[in-house]
Amino acid sequence: MKFIDYAKTQQRGWQTKMANDIGVKNADLFYWVKGKRPVPIHHCVKIERATNGEVTRKDLRPDDWHEIWPELADK
Repeated sequence: MKFIDYAKTQQRGWQTKMANDIGVKNADLFYWVKGKRPVPIHHCVKIERATNGEVTRKDLRPDDWHEIWPELADK
């Protein structure tokens, strides 16, 4: 699921909670959700876990996930 689509399904305040949970600034998360900036590689697994797998690393890095996490290619 795209990050923006996930965001639309969440209750008010989810973004602040997630930003705190994964250790980033709310503004950074905002830009990632909107697709204005790419999600840094080292935060992708954290986001995947925080969304219970609804937003995957493949969703977050659609152009290069297979180079970063080749083990996901078989899934």
